[in-house]
Order: sequence, then C-alpha cells, then structure tokens
Amino acid sequence: MSSDLNKAVLQEAATQARGLAIDAVHKCSSGHLGLPLGCAEIGATLFGKVLSINPDKPQWVNRDRFILSAGHGSMFIYTWLHLAGYALSLEQLENFRVMDSETPGHPEFGDTVGVEATTGPLGQGVGNAVGQALACRTAAAKFNTNTHKIFDNHVVALAGDGCLQEGVAAEASAFAAHQKLDNLILFYDSNDVTLDAMADASQSEDVGARYEAYGYDVVTIDGHNLDAIASAYASARDNDNGKPKLIIAKTEIGRGIPEVAGTQKGHGEGGAKFAESARKGLGLPEETFYVSDDVKAYFTAHKEEQAAAYAEWEALYGDWKAANPALAEELEAYQAGKVPSTEELLAAIPAFDAEVKLATRKAGAEVLQPLAEAVPQLIGGSADLYGSTLNYIAASTDCTPATPTGRNVRYGIREHGMAAIMNGIAYHGLFRASGATFCVFADYLRPSLRVAALSHLPTQYILTHDSVGVGEDGPTHQPVETVSGLRVIPNLDVIRPADPEETAGAFVASFERTNGPTALILTRQALPTLNEIPVDTRRQGALVGGYVAVKESAKLERILLASGSEVQHAVEAAKILGPGTRVVSMPCFERFERQSESYKEEVLPNTCRNRVAIEAGVSGLWYQYVGIDGKVVGIDRFGMSAPGDQVMKALGITAEHLVEVAKS
Repeated sequence: MSSDLNKAVLQEAATQARGLAIDAVHKCSSGHLGLPLGCAEIGATLFGKVLSINPDKPQWVNRDRFILSAGHGSMFIYTWLHLAGYALSLEQLENFRVMDSETPGHPEFGDTVGVEATTGPLGQGVGNAVGQALACRTAAAKFNTNTHKIFDNHVVALAGDGCLQEGVAAEASAFAAHQKLDNLILFYDSNDVTLDAMADASQSEDVGARYEAYGYDVVTIDGHNLDAIASAYASARDNDNGKPKLIIAKTEIGRGIPEVAGTQKGHGEGGAKFAESARKGLGLPEETFYVSDDVKAYFTAHKEEQAAAYAEWEALYGDWKAANPALAEELEAYQAGKVPSTEELLAAIPAFDAEVKLATRKAGAEVLQPLAEAVPQLIGGSADLYGSTLNYIAASTDCTPATPTGRNVRYGIREHGMAAIMNGIAYHGLFRASGATFCVFADYLRPSLRVAALSHLPTQYILTHDSVGVGEDGPTHQPVETVSGLRVIPNLDVIRPADPEETAGAFVASFERTNGPTALILTRQALPTLNEIPVDTRRQGALVGGYVAVKESAKLERILLASGSEVQHAVEAAKILGPGTRVVSMPCFERFERQSESYKEEVLPNTCRNRVAIEAGVSGLWYQYVGIDGKVVGIDRFGMSAPGDQVMKALGITAEHLVEVAKS
C-alpha cells in the first residue's frame, strides 16, 4: 500500500475512532469525549504505524509501552487497542462503563488487555511512564550484550494540561531528565482547555520552556497532522542523546462535534447529545460502532507486520539465550516474579544478639542486606533520606545514567514522584520496587500508594520515624494519625514490628507478597529485644500479623494488645498485672485478618472481653479488637517538641499508665 493510501486509511481510522467514542459515551450517557476526539490522529499514528508492539503477545517483554496518563479519556485507548487487534472486542466497546466489562470508566491495570497502568488520577501516568522507562533502561543495561540487543523499547505517555499541572508530574519529569531517560516520549495534548474553563484561567506558564529547563528535547506540532506526528515520533525515538522527549501536540478538544469543540464543554460527555449530527458531519453511516472494511484490512495487515517483527526479535532472543544461559535463567525468573520461599528468606537473616537494643529502622537496614542479595530484582530508593531511613543496598551502587544497573535510586525530595515511579517499575513487570521516607510524609505519596493497592502492585514502602518518639522535631514530624490512615487503604499491608526479630519477619512478609503493597513502619528510637519471646515466634508472628507474645500462666483474665514500640510496655505491664494476663502483638492488622477464624479465636478468644490496646497513635481502629467493653491507650491529639521518651510519658504511652487503665 502506498504512503498516500496509508495516510488516507489512517485518517479514516481516526474519523471512525471518533465515531466509536461518541457512540460509547452516548450509549451510557457517561464519560469523557474531549481527548478521544481531539487526539484521534495521535492514536492512529501510534497504534497504526509507529509503536513496536504485538497485539497477540501483549506481555512481550521488549514491547513499546503506551500509557494514557489522561485516563479520563479512556475511550481513546480502548478504541485503539480494539482497532490494533488486541483481544478487546467491539462488544466490549459497546459495554463502556458497564459493570464487569473490560472497558471501565478509567483504564485499570489487569482489567483490560494492553492497558499498562491504572490511570485517572491526573499526573500519575506521567510518573508511571518515568518508572517504566527507568525499568526498561535497567533491563537493557543488565541483559543486553555486545552481540545481542534484546531490549531497545520505548515508553510513550499521553498527558494533558491536567496531568502537567499536577505536582506529581513535575516531580517525575524532573527526575526523568536528571536520569537522562531518552527512551521516554511524552505527548502533551495541548488543547488550551481544562475541565472548568479555558486553560488560561488557571495557567500562564510556557510548558515547553519548563521542560527544556528540565533537560528535555521539546518540539511543537499540529496534533491533527499525521505526517507531523509520525516525524516527531521518529525523531524522538531515534535520538539517543540523553534527553527525554516532549512532543507538544496542538489539538482541538472534542473535534468532530462543532457545538462543543475547542471549549471546556468538549471535555466531558456534554457533546454526546449531538451524536447524530456529529456522525453526519464526520461522514459516518447511521450504523453505530462502525468500522469500515478498509480500516479493518489495514490493521490486520499492520498486525501481521508487527508479528513478523516480533518473530525476528524472537529469533534474536533465542540466539541470546543460547549464548547467555545464566542471564536467560535470571530474566525468566524475573518475568515469572520468582522470589525464594519464605523459609529461605527467613534463613538468610541471622538472628539478632539477644542483648541488642536497636531502632527497627536500624534492624531493617541489617535485614535488608541479605534479602536484597536473595532478591536481586529489587530496586530500592529513598526520597533524599538514606541517612535516616537506612535502606541503602550496600552491595550495589547508585542508579545513575553512568551506572544504570545500580539498585539505589536517589529520588530527591519528591515523595509523590517516587511512589508513582515505583508503580511504573512494578507495572513494567521485571523488577520489585522499594522506596523510603519518614512515616509522616506518607501523606505526600499516598495517592500513588493507593493506586498501587488498587492495582495489586507488590511495592514496598519503608516508613521510618513512626511516632511521637521522633521527639524534638515536634508535631510536624510526629505521625499520630498516619499509621491508622494507611491501615484503612484496602489491599495495603501495614506492618509495625516491635523489635529486630519482628522486623525480620516484616521484611520477609513484604518480599513474599505478590498481590499488593506493603508499608513497613519503623522506629527512630532504639527498642529492647523481646527475649521473653522465642525468635521464631516473633518472626512468624509478623508473618501472620498477630500472635500471642506472652501467654497467661493462670486462668485468662485480660488481654493486652499492642504493636511496634508499645509491645515492650504491654510485656512489662503483664508482669505487674499478674499471671492471668495475655499479651498479643499485632504488627499487621491486615495479615491477621487473612488468617483462619480458628486461629484468630485462638489468639483473641471471644470469651475474654477484658481487653486493653496500646499504641502511640490515634485510638479508633483498635476498637475492632478490644470491643465496646475494652479500652485503648492512644494519642488522639498532635504531639509536642521534646525528647521522645518525655513525650511518650507525657502522653501516657508507658507500662505504668497501661496498668492503671487495665485495672480500671
């Protein structure tokens, strides 16, 4: 087929993609039409010409990755995945936003073939794309050889003004430029419109100049010109100059519906009521969800070309595998998400000295080293706090453009960007992502952490300085509500270990988990080792989330519950309260709730309603375990600036106060 004919059929495909979006949004009276209509030529070029993908092998490890950061325009990606030949049927497009369909309101990772990231919260997809680009570069540096280049893919994201106004995108974009991720291509759908108004109502910056200042190659094109889009993409793809690429595509939002095109009214579903006239204006037949035979034939042929290119890569991979069997075995283990067994991971961690007093952040630093050796696909990082979070992988180096296989990522003071980039690393599929900051700053990264939980990503968050024990830094740095705030996020395991051995179990729990994230909540202050409790009991206790730390030696009279640094107080209080007192350590509510009902009853028998919990944080969530007859010793206020032990005492987080409450 000639170049002119190709262009004609791709323009036809763009027009029909507009029709599909109009029909889908009109049918369910819900959705966002602006981007699918405004970016139709970008979709035609990407999926019909330039992306290196194989729709029949959607998990091909060397595929180009496309992320729709502006996830509200989800009909864009659904339409183009369907036309490109992914296993996403026309019926699924017709079922847009219908319960249990493969076309939910915003793209969700795992729900729709070809969707590389859960997007919708604006700016997240930009961070995800940066993480995927970092992971792609790491994979290439680790597995390519001088003879066989099995990784040479690119990451493409499509973002709008809303994405680029969000701080998370700025954080991630600056990081990408500093890391010289020239495999990242960011399309900016620049249509001069936001949701509420024309864009000039809320922004006056020169986005291109901002990105040039970061260190990007920037080009501005007509976003409706197929040749301009293809040319800009080819230049971005082929220019390995150490600069990420920003393609500013000037587009008309809602193009094809004259009543709303180019205005904020084109952003949502408002244009859908003009569906019939829009179809006529676009030259589409009365038949809804229409795709012409010419467009179908073009994409069928293009898919065959992509399959042929994949076959060439597969032959290259076979040669590489034969020449590098050890590397191939490692890569295949990464792809399968393999980690050593729980028993092997526990065995890799030596028992701690029984007399040692360690902050759990320091214990975590020691635990991390053998686990990082056992799980080489781990990529760690910190938001400019390695000296405090202590999670540097000592056997490796910094991850930099010069040392791309380094496993320690210096994210800078960019907590939200860090977490979004971590999600991108996890979406990529080869590596495990870990990142650290102070616990109180979890609120700076919470939106990305929430998406990780929603997307079942096995990311790890090391959150230190976990309570008012931080001391003199005062209330701004003393989390009281943060741990409970994290516990209410579905599918997030929050583990607050009580001593070094529980810390060992907590880290192993996070490494063995494959279907969701884990937050490890660690102390700044030193804690005693709980020698009254066997080492294996403490480690296994962290793995199951809750366990009997001290068993009563007489008839059970009361149960004391605690987590983290307060378990020591419960143990001391039990000695004073007498042999009928049981101590239950609860490092992780979520893991405990996944245990059998019989196990939970064994630990917390319903017959004993005399229960008191203690934790240096807000009290509310503990009532699920102490019940209406129980009491909670907590901190339902902000902290104060003073040495940590003085603050704890002033706020009642002591064994003595626990005894008073238990007796009352």
